[in-house]
Amino acid sequence: MNQPIFLEPVFQERIWGGTKLQQLFGYEIPNDRTGECWAISAHPNGQSVVKSGPYQGLKLGELWNSHKELFRSDSAVFPLLTKILDASDDLSVQVHPDDEYAGKHENGELGKTECWYIVDAEPGAVIIYGHEAKTKEQLVQMIEDGEWNDLLTQVPVKAGDFFYVPSGTIHALGKGIVVLETQQSSDTTYRVYDYDRRDKDGNLRDLHLEKAIDVTSIPQAYEPVQYSSKESDGLTVTTFVSNSFFTVEKWNVTGTANVPANEKYTICSVIEGQGKLSVEDQEYSLAKGDHFILPVDFGPFQIEGELMLIISREGE
Repeated sequence: MNQPIFLEPVFQERIWGGTKLQQLFGYEIPNDRTGECWAISAHPNGQSVVKSGPYQGLKLGELWNSHKELFRSDSAVFPLLTKILDASDDLSVQVHPDDEYAGKHENGELGKTECWYIVDAEPGAVIIYGHEAKTKEQLVQMIEDGEWNDLLTQVPVKAGDFFYVPSGTIHALGKGIVVLETQQSSDTTYRVYDYDRRDKDGNLRDLHLEKAIDVTSIPQAYEPVQYSSKESDGLTVTTFVSNSFFTVEKWNVTGTANVPANEKYTICSVIEGQGKLSVEDQEYSLAKGDHFILPVDFGPFQIEGELMLIISREGE
């Protein structure tokens, strides 16, 4: 099938959400606490739906199960989830399990390794990225004593930054940040600390300290991100990460870019600009906020315009 598969996102209300998904991307959001756009998702907690073409109206999970030829993958489920998050307030401090732990303790759910491309950040914005405890005993003691300022590692961020967040990494987005997140298709989160916030019913939100302590990497190990860039006519491809979970790239298109046929299905999100994609005399308009999948063996194709896309593929 030499036709891109455009998807309709699903929006999720969050205590820390806001309205930037509407302001920055023009989405029709359900309310002013909209925290997450599940842009390309086959997860049962929020599935995107095919917008147009021969598969219009199918949920992505249904498409995955009924048209394997589009994906040619060994994975039992659609393995990735692309989100855009609007952190209008601080997110809870959290950690995610790996595949083995999640499979055992979360009814066979995948683990959650993820990565963030910072789309927008207010001046002074920070993330929590890792911790300072050297032993499990020290981690437990610092949590019990509420020594959050000493325990949690803060990192300032700006638009264009990229962070790889493997399972076991204590992390949180801070207030004033919008990210495109590429992650394993999982909705398992262990909350470590939530600033003693209360939900709309006045209740403190649940913490999951036992499981969080179980899965946290101690001491914190950071995998250095080695960027690499390739330039061809009209296209600069920056590879942020490529491993067994996913490959994530940024494509900067200026003018006309000729792209060879892809060997793997490719997940695409337009985060800046507009233009068009042309394949076999068919043209498809592209605009900021569009999300689509290019099936296996799609192309060769052209992209024209001034655009920035985040591209991901299933891991090796």
